Amino acid sequence: MYQLVINNLSEQEFLNDFWQKKPLLITQGFADFVDPLDANELAGLAMEENIESRIITNHNNDWHAYHGPFESFELLKEQHSTLLVQAVDHWHPAAAQLLEPFRFIPNWRIDDLMISFSTPQGGVGPHLDQYDVFIIQGEGKRHWRVGMPDNNLKQFAQNKSLLQVEQFPAVIDCILEPGDILYIPPGCPHEGYAVENALNYSIGFRAPNQRDLLSNFADHIIDKEAGNNRYQDPHIMLRDSKGEIQPTEADSVKQLMQAMLNNEALFKTWLGTTLSQPKHEMDLIPPEDLFDNEQIAELLNDNDVVFERLGGTRALYQVYENEILLSVNGENYNLPISDLNAVKLLTDHTSVTAEQLNSSKNSLVFVQTFTTLLNEGIWFC
Repeated sequence: MYQLVINNLSEQEFLNDFWQKKPLLITQGFADFVDPLDANELAGLAMEENIESRIITNHNNDWHAYHGPFESFELLKEQHSTLLVQAVDHWHPAAAQLLEPFRFIPNWRIDDLMISFSTPQGGVGPHLDQYDVFIIQGEGKRHWRVGMPDNNLKQFAQNKSLLQVEQFPAVIDCILEPGDILYIPPGCPHEGYAVENALNYSIGFRAPNQRDLLSNFADHIIDKEAGNNRYQDPHIMLRDSKGEIQPTEADSVKQLMQAMLNNEALFKTWLGTTLSQPKHEMDLIPPEDLFDNEQIAELLNDNDVVFERLGGTRALYQVYENEILLSVNGENYNLPISDLNAVKLLTDHTSVTAEQLNSSKNSLVFVQTFTTLLNEGIWFC
């Protein structure tokens, strides 16, 4: 297990002083860092159909981006080349452990683990991200420059899939060595180039914008066949101008729409579905012999049993009206409030023992729900 040390700061001090405020160089955030994989394993993942990957080259400032899966790696030259693989935590359990020290940020905000391998001078160029990111230096060294947000910086597309930004003044200019970590808030321009063959691990965080949230909520309303109340104006009066939408009418339309957001049950089911939905494929392997409720109840009595959660699983919960809404990978499950301890264990930890879950063994709803999750391959024992 990786132990994170944020310079001389506590986690709360980091959140107070740096989170979404300014970048930070964390020197030896992971002391004696050991890479969870090597470049060959990363290349093997990039050959898989279900795993998103890219190779980016920048020879003579001529930028090109190629999308996987890759059958060979002729594009990955001895210099000026980078291989990037997305959502490695979904497919590589050892690499997924890198996420754990960062879970002082709520689980729903954590997105995925991207890993890159670069040859000398390889990188993706100066760019902006609209989300927080921690970049961990693995094997090798990389030279980084990071600036502060500047709305005047111009962005441009090197090609259809590579958006970059013009040069910027740096507040951090350093060479990262194994175990060093950069924290970069949203909107901070940054660029990194390998000094020698280098592995980097990027932990990104979700930050949905208003457009995406409203569009997604509208889709949820349609899926649930909700939102059928129509505009009404039983007290309409004659008016001088027939073309005007009066302020009271505009307010009535806004209230009609706002009523959907104020529908607590509808909003919470949408929120759970949306925030727990993985963006990338998962390595789901359901058991050959499916469990039944009785078998799960027996397993919960066996203190030697440990249940592991599949890498990349997004498990969240909300409490409302004396009930728990458990959301796992886009699906919602309602459980009684008496199962709160078990739900916390499942959502807060990547592994949990049967002994810890024992208090819910007599809850039929919990047993039924957990049986479903085990049969889908989301948890396994």
